Amino acid sequence: MGGLARRELAAFARASFLSILASVPAGIYRPTYLESVSYLRPWEEVLVEEITRLGAESVFVVAGTTFARNSAIEGQLVATLGRRLAGFKTGVRDHAPREDVVSIANDAREAQSDLILAVGGGSVIDAAKIVLLCFVADIRDSSQLGQFTARRHPALPTHWPVRMGAIPTTLSGAEYTDFGGSTDTQHKLKEAYGHPQMLPRFALLDPSVTVYTPQRLWLSTGVRAIDHTIETLCSPGTNPMADAAAMHALKLLTRSLVRTHEEPGDLEARRQSMIGAWLATVGLQSRVPMGASHGIGHALGGTAGVPHGITSCLMLPHVLRWNMGVNEMQQRLISGILGDASAEAADQVADLVARLGLPRRLRDVGIQPEQFAQIADVAFQDPWTQVNPRPIESPNTIIQLLEMAW
Repeated sequence: MGGLARRELAAFARASFLSILASVPAGIYRPTYLESVSYLRPWEEVLVEEITRLGAESVFVVAGTTFARNSAIEGQLVATLGRRLAGFKTGVRDHAPREDVVSIANDAREAQSDLILAVGGGSVIDAAKIVLLCFVADIRDSSQLGQFTARRHPALPTHWPVRMGAIPTTLSGAEYTDFGGSTDTQHKLKEAYGHPQMLPRFALLDPSVTVYTPQRLWLSTGVRAIDHTIETLCSPGTNPMADAAAMHALKLLTRSLVRTHEEPGDLEARRQSMIGAWLATVGLQSRVPMGASHGIGHALGGTAGVPHGITSCLMLPHVLRWNMGVNEMQQRLISGILGDASAEAADQVADLVARLGLPRRLRDVGIQPEQFAQIADVAFQDPWTQVNPRPIESPNTIIQLLEMAW
């Protein structure tokens, strides 16, 4: 693909993506919030209340592999939902492949579901969001889904008859936004989908559910949440509310993740991480654009299969170093929050990743240099790469960042 074609495609992707996410003019704070977030009570109690409040009679559960391996949680959910349980679909794969999403939608449609309940991490929650799109657009085959990406985004009804709720088991923060990603496995491309009606109506935060989440997944999605806070604070499009939430979230996350690494059974530390991940999305909720760590991370995920939490472990320190010349003031603020105002923010993030026992190099997750060109081409098209604080003019710059991370 030539340079002009790349630039045109990137500009189109940026304009269409920001349009579907309803970006707002500078100086205006216009957030998108869930109706309800529960963070102190057992999920079983609150779930019954939320289902009753919404008048749902047929609840279809979408769950990830952690849920599929845990019969105790499944038993609790069956007992809690009772006659309202319409069906289960477990084992949603990383990055929500189109085929998984449409298969879930077909099963949920056949069960005449009126509420989708996502129990799992970011891929599961994203899949459930896009299942709602399949309902309203009558998508029954995975080949149809590409017509409704953020780049195309045909007109859709304002109000959707089927909505969703979430019980998150990781720190990805997907439950707080009205957009999500699904992977076109044929082209190895992660695509964005968005609509206000894709926003979950409630989220139930209960640390007792998360003890079944693999430790590496929990901690790495925590680094993903840290990535949300840092790219919010570094973004030229941030706002005072997002900054305040991001600063507090960064404090909560760094302390609680280290504690959970040392003592996995500490439920209060897990709760603090969940609250931190919630606050970390205030920027996303108010349409603050992220940067190249997210943009390259999308490509590493959809193209090379790297989990999103791990992509932040690999790329965030190097993106910080590359951006230092244009946002040193913000990075000094971040350094202070991380504990040492005299040290580089990038070094402190890298040290935290190492302390948590997570991978720091692309080679550690099997990425080889011969993959860099393809990853860079895809990442360059990502809208958040296009709004990185320090402009990225071509895929060659991304290759340099990948080389730094290798």
